[in-house]
Amino acid sequence: MSTSNPTNNESTLSSQPTPSQQQQQDDLESDLTEASELFSTLFSTRKPKDGWAGVSSGLKSVTKGTVAGVASLIAQPIAGAQENGVKGFFGGLATGVASAVALPLTGVCVGAYQVGRGVANSVEAMSASNAGMQWDSEKREWVFYRLEEEKVEVERLEREMADKNNNNGNNNNNSAVGGMDEKKVKDRTYYNLLNVSTNATAADIKKAYYKEARKCHPDKCPNDPEAAAKFQTLGHAYQILSNEKSRANYDKNGIQDTADGGANGIENEIDPLVFFAVMFGSHLVEPYVGELWIATTADTLIKDAMMNDTNPQDFENMSEEEAAEMLAGKNKNTAEMALKQRKREVKCALNLREKIAPFVEAKTDEDKTAFTTAIKEEAGKIADTSFGATFLVTIGFALQVEGEEFLGFQNTALGVGGHAARIKKQRKAMANNWKIMGAGINAATTGRKAMKEMETVQRAMEEKKKEAIEKDGGAAAANQTNKSTSSDTTANNNDNDDTNPLSGLDEEQAKLAQEKMEETIPALLELAWAINIRDISKTLRCACKKLFTDADVPMPTRIVRAEAVRIIGTEFYNLGKARGGEQYDVKKDMEDVKARAEVAVMTTMAKAQGQEVNTDDTEDLIKQAKNMRAEVEKMKENPVREEGK
Repeated sequence: MSTSNPTNNESTLSSQPTPSQQQQQDDLESDLTEASELFSTLFSTRKPKDGWAGVSSGLKSVTKGTVAGVASLIAQPIAGAQENGVKGFFGGLATGVASAVALPLTGVCVGAYQVGRGVANSVEAMSASNAGMQWDSEKREWVFYRLEEEKVEVERLEREMADKNNNNGNNNNNSAVGGMDEKKVKDRTYYNLLNVSTNATAADIKKAYYKEARKCHPDKCPNDPEAAAKFQTLGHAYQILSNEKSRANYDKNGIQDTADGGANGIENEIDPLVFFAVMFGSHLVEPYVGELWIATTADTLIKDAMMNDTNPQDFENMSEEEAAEMLAGKNKNTAEMALKQRKREVKCALNLREKIAPFVEAKTDEDKTAFTTAIKEEAGKIADTSFGATFLVTIGFALQVEGEEFLGFQNTALGVGGHAARIKKQRKAMANNWKIMGAGINAATTGRKAMKEMETVQRAMEEKKKEAIEKDGGAAAANQTNKSTSSDTTANNNDNDDTNPLSGLDEEQAKLAQEKMEETIPALLELAWAINIRDISKTLRCACKKLFTDADVPMPTRIVRAEAVRIIGTEFYNLGKARGGEQYDVKKDMEDVKARAEVAVMTTMAKAQGQEVNTDDTEDLIKQAKNMRAEVEKMKENPVREEGK
C-alpha cells in the first residue's frame, strides 16, 4: 500500500497555471504570432537566393520601413485627435514621431541583414547553379528540377482538387431525394426524374441516368406507348444536369421556356474553349501553345458567373457563412486557373520534348536535315490557316530567343550571348505591353463611341415610332371597327405588311446595330491578339525553362534540346514574317473574321448537342461562309431587277 506526500501534491498543484494565467499565456502567444506575421509582411525576411537577391530584399525592407514610418507620422495624430481631441492629437504625434524613427531604422537593420545573408548564400548559389540545380522560390532552396516529377505532381494536384470540389459540394450526400442537407434549387423536376439529390456528383447523375434509362427504354417497354417520350425526357434531364454550366443555370432559374430562355440557352451551350479555338484557328499550334489564356479565362468567368450570379440585394441578405463560401469559391477559381496554367506549361514542355526527339536522337547530319525539312513543312501548313502567320511569328520569336538565351549562357564567354538574348526578349515584352495598353484604350474608346451612337440612334428611332403610331392610329382604329369580324386576319396582315413603317424602323435599327458591332471588331481583335502574344510568350518561356533544366538528362542533351528549339523558332519566325505575320491587318481580313465568328458559334452549338465537328469541317464551313458573304455583297452591288418592276 502506497501513501502520497501531501507536500508534493500541494507543490504539484501550485506549479500548474490557473485558468486566468493560462488565458494570459495564450493571449501572449497569440500576440507574438500576430506580431511576427506583421513583421514578416512589413519587411522582407525570406531567404535570399544570392547576393543580388539579398540587395533587392534589403532595398525593399528599407523602402517599406520608410513608407510605413511616414504613414504612421501622418495617421497617428489624426487618429488620436478623432478619438481624444487635442490631447489625443499630441499623444498620437508622439507615437507617430517614434514610429517614423523606429520603422525606417528597423528597415535599415533588416536590409543590412538580408544583404549579408545574400552575400553568404552566393557561394552556394554558384555551386548549385553550376551543378544544374534550380532555385525553388516557394521552398526557398536549391533543387534538381525533373519534368516527369512535375507531371506526376500536377496530376496529383488535379485529382486532389477534383476530390475536394466533390466533397465540398456533396457533404452528407446520401443521394436521397428531399434530404435535409440538400442544396436549394428553384426547380427539382430533373433531379426527381433521375431520382438523385440536388447535391449529386457528376458520377452519381451518370449512374442514376443509366439505371433509370433501363426502366423506360422503348426496347425494354414495348407495351408502353409513352416509353419513347419518357426516355426522351429523361435524356434531356441528363443532358442538362451533366453539363456544369447548364446545371448551374437550371438550379438558379429552373426550367426555361424556349421562347423566353433562348438567349440563356445559347449562353449555356457556347464553350469558350471551342469558340476561341475555331475563331483563331489554333488547332494546328495547340501542341506548342496549349489552350489560350483568353479562352480558359472566359470559360472560368462564365462558370463563375453561372455559379455565383448574385445581385447586391441578395448579397446583403446573405449570412456570413454564405458570403464567406462565395468568396472562397472565387479564391478556388483562382487556384484552379493557376493549376491549369501550370499543367499547360508542363504539357507544352512535354510536347516540345517529343517534337525535338528526332533531332536530339539524330545520328547523322542527314537526320538533322530531315528534322529541319519537317519543321518547314509544318510551318507551311500553319501559315496557310487564318492567323497562321501571326502565330508563327509569335511562337517562332519566343522559341528562338529562349534557345538563344540558354545556349548563350552555356557556350559564350561570361554568358554574353545569353544576356543579349535576354535583353532582346525584354524589349519585345515591353513593346507588347505598350501595345496591350494602347489596344485596351482603343477598344474601350471604340466600344464607348459605338454605344453612344447606338443610344442616340435608338432615341431617334423611338421618336419616329411614336410619330408613326400617332399618324396611323386613327386609320388603324377605323379599320378595326369596320372589320371586327376578321380582326385576327387583319392583325396578321398588318404584322406581315411590308409597308408597315414600324417594321421598316426595326429592320433599320437592327442593321445599324450590326454595323456598329462590326466597327468594334477590329479594336477588340487587336486587343485579343496583343493579350495572346504575351500569353504565348510567357507560356513558352516557362515550358522551355522546364525543358532546358530537366535534371533527368545530362547538360549536353539539354544543349542539344535548346539547339532544336532554336531551329523550330527560326523556321517559324522567318516564314511567318515573310507571310506578313508581324503586321496583321484585321480590317483587311474582316470578311474572314466575320465568317470565323459565325462558324465558331455554330461549332460550339453543334458540339454542345453532342455532334462531332473536326477541324477540316470547320475550315470548310468557314470557306462556305466567306463565299456566301461574297455572293450577298455582290448581289447588293449589282441588284437583279425582274421585268415589270
